[in-house]
Amino acid sequence: MRETDLADELFGQPGKTALPAGVRVATARQGGVTITRVEIAREGLARPRGRYVTLEVPSVSLLDERDSAVIEAAAAELRPLLPPEGPVLVLGVGNRRVTADALGPRTVQKVFVTMGPRTVPVQGIRPVAAVAPGVSAATGLSLQQLAGALVRELRPAALLCVDSLCTAEPERLGRTLQFSDTGLHPAQPDHSRHLDAARLGVPVLAAGIPTLMQAEEGRDLVVTPRDLDGVIAHGAALLGAAINRALQPKLSVAQLCWLVG
Repeated sequence: MRETDLADELFGQPGKTALPAGVRVATARQGGVTITRVEIAREGLARPRGRYVTLEVPSVSLLDERDSAVIEAAAAELRPLLPPEGPVLVLGVGNRRVTADALGPRTVQKVFVTMGPRTVPVQGIRPVAAVAPGVSAATGLSLQQLAGALVRELRPAALLCVDSLCTAEPERLGRTLQFSDTGLHPAQPDHSRHLDAARLGVPVLAAGIPTLMQAEEGRDLVVTPRDLDGVIAHGAALLGAAINRALQPKLSVAQLCWLVG
């Protein structure tokens, strides 16, 4: 099987594939969005123990921060994975100079940042910081080193990592959002990009959209969507809006879009 970051591709659909012990899969439909929730209750499976949620939508290149129904559905799935209160650090993982890998850095530009040295806390507004740490080739530091330093300095209640994902199914390129509370565990074998609570001491969530697919199993070639630029631009706006709505439930989608600009 081709590499995939999507949990529901590994464990199939309920009623079609026998699930391993300790795995539950449930699917629902809400306003044109198909939602699949995968819960892994034990270690030793293809993915770490925890909760995974995927949302299948029309191509994100056709959506943006004004599509409130999709944003509300995504925010409603992300919010229960987050701690109920406390500051959150959003980390945009990836290389902004490589389009297929730029989702994380582009998304943090759309996050409503409410922390800062001169920022006065506002009741009902959650403290949020956002940063794109770059890649080790440019910084000389691994993602684990940078994330660890930021967590030690800011002491957030949670770290939310946004990253480009890979899929095993071409029809899901640019058409799926995934959230998880298990940390960042890319399918690629570069363990310096793995972030989780055991390494950092705080809950680590992950969010992303599949932007690439292995062209052929065992070969170092990838396939990307034909409208990749649109997937990254609109996907970043969509994910940013969903993250903002999940973190700031007292503000509407329209208000948050205006605040972000």
